Amino acid sequence: MSIQESLKITPKGDIALLEWDLVGEKVNKLSSPVMFRLKEVVEELRKSSFKAVILISRKPKIFIAGADIEEIKKITTREEFSKVLDQAHEIFNAMEDLPMITLAAINGACLGGGCEMVLTCDYRICSDSKDTKIGLPETKLGIIPGFGGCVRLPRTVGIEAALDIILNGKAVDGRKAEKIGLVDACVPAEQLEARAIKFAKEKITEGGRKRRKTFKARGMAGKIKSSFAMRPVVYMMARKQVMSATKGFYPAPLKAIDVVKKTYGYSNREKALGVEADGFVEVATTPISKNLIDLFYMMEDVKKQTGVEGKDVKSLGVKHMAVLGAGTMGGGIAQVAADRGIDVRMKDINNDALALGFRHASDIFVKYLKRKKISKYEYEDKMAHISGTLNYSGFKNVDVVVEAIVEDMNIKKKVIAETAKYCRDNAIIATNTSSLSVSEMAEAAPHPENFVGMHFFNPVDKMPLVEVIRGPKTSDAATSTIFELAKKMGKTPVVVKDGPGFLVNRLLMPYMIEAMFLLQDGMSIDVVDRYYTHKFGMPMGPFRLMDEVGLDVCIKVVKIFHKSLGDRIEVPKLIEALYNSKRLGKKNGRGFYLYDGKGKQLSVDRGIYAELKLAQPTNPLSEKECLERGIFTMINEAALALVEDRIVQSADAVDLAMIMGTGFPPFRGGLLKYADSLGSQYIAQELEIYATKCGARLKPSQPLVNLAKGNRKFH
Repeated sequence: MSIQESLKITPKGDIALLEWDLVGEKVNKLSSPVMFRLKEVVEELRKSSFKAVILISRKPKIFIAGADIEEIKKITTREEFSKVLDQAHEIFNAMEDLPMITLAAINGACLGGGCEMVLTCDYRICSDSKDTKIGLPETKLGIIPGFGGCVRLPRTVGIEAALDIILNGKAVDGRKAEKIGLVDACVPAEQLEARAIKFAKEKITEGGRKRRKTFKARGMAGKIKSSFAMRPVVYMMARKQVMSATKGFYPAPLKAIDVVKKTYGYSNREKALGVEADGFVEVATTPISKNLIDLFYMMEDVKKQTGVEGKDVKSLGVKHMAVLGAGTMGGGIAQVAADRGIDVRMKDINNDALALGFRHASDIFVKYLKRKKISKYEYEDKMAHISGTLNYSGFKNVDVVVEAIVEDMNIKKKVIAETAKYCRDNAIIATNTSSLSVSEMAEAAPHPENFVGMHFFNPVDKMPLVEVIRGPKTSDAATSTIFELAKKMGKTPVVVKDGPGFLVNRLLMPYMIEAMFLLQDGMSIDVVDRYYTHKFGMPMGPFRLMDEVGLDVCIKVVKIFHKSLGDRIEVPKLIEALYNSKRLGKKNGRGFYLYDGKGKQLSVDRGIYAELKLAQPTNPLSEKECLERGIFTMINEAALALVEDRIVQSADAVDLAMIMGTGFPPFRGGLLKYADSLGSQYIAQELEIYATKCGARLKPSQPLVNLAKGNRKFH
């Protein structure tokens, strides 16, 4: 079947249905062949006698997913981008200029170029299906809407609502789309086509006039906010919010503001689209955009992976699971599972502990309820998926048990052995340990082939990464089951081999240790943290991160790593004083920073320097040294983990894990993509200099030295 069958006109009397159903594809997308076919169809419609055209998709959950990202990725020059944009504008303008009424009947995802296409229509209605999402995610890829979205969306929903969607790369559901005026009606999914035809017939009866795209604010407050006098305030606030969220590292949202500001109110469509095209080309040719698109493909690859190499391995479909330990972590795991429709049985040793787990899960769902992400009925339904027990009742029915109890090897082994007695032989037991050996723990399991690590990051509902830790006896089926379960729970899984700290904590620990050495060298806590957040792009600096993790946990893990990895992990002298200070970080309100009763960061505790037997800071080191000592020590450890120890199988896995598990700046492409941008030779040379000055812990590892000899890359 050809592209003609993918996009065809079906007559319905005076109305033409323009049906989208790309042959051989799971989704409809605006690839070059599709755009060429669309041009033909629009010309055919222009010459026809139809009085209305309805755009409709025959894919069950997709309207149009957007442009072909693979094509965007391959384009590297301004000239190539300009040519593509000019062609798209020509086609979309022709659609907008059709002599008859145009109506989009939207069911499923309508994103990016798909959203920009329906904005050319006179009217839009959508289904109330949970799969219906309409929006412009381009800024997440480091670009701006380039097929007219920056021009047409503000004229449809107003500047404020348009900037909210464009700057955040947001997609809205049907009800929200109707509320802001993005669609004219939101109707039951099963009635969409019939209602669209009825709507079109009504407009034909009314005279079939084309619609003028001019936003009209509703209510007095809306009219004031959208007035000419208030526009500068709207743009100023939008820029302020973008800078607060991105610290200026991402040029696309700022460029989008400039384009909307310049083009809103233009009467010359071609001139406005030209401004948008120039803005698109400017950001699309940056390394930032290419890195974000690479990240998009890494995420897409995870969706296709099973966690193992064998294609014939079948994972166990998980419908029922149990969580051992109903604390903050256990409650968090139960919440994300219940949110995806999995029945969860929480077990703890007393009712107070169980109540804590239930309360933690409920608190998260209540936040969703307050933000109108879920209804009261959905809240009750999701909470009904969670049950509790003080014994092992119900464990015979579970497919997976996740252990999330105290980080003590002997206690964990005892509980694992006991738990296995009450489970089916084929049930998978997974440990959520962050630092203990999965291989040693598996010794307590009667079926070590069904034992695996499933390391969530805290807070569970917000952190996307799950490390799936494979022990020496873990089976492919168990690995694949936990990998698929993580995806079902909305997480991004990365399979890692067992070893100290697995992957993320192994790389993070030298980074946090180096921050302590910077403190010993006279640097102040807030200056170092600000270098990492405002100069490099980390979501929080190393001291703030240690407070978040818990200083007691950090101290414990430093000692474990020193024991496991030897002199490569040098223990800072201040560790003992930090331990004696009883500072735990955010959880007891005192760490490197002070926190209020709700856990909100206040300021650096200036008394900590004396308490750690340090002089008041003089900040003798440069920004460059502070950043390189921290980042390069992670790269150094990553070289060992990847090349020598094979903790993971690819540089992509390292990059994805560090972005999803630590918030490593996505615009830099990941830890090893960033290393490649600097060159292994430069990194090894700098580490040699720092090692001479600061100690052997910073000496470049042998795998990094080997790469540096030919200035080879990790990727």
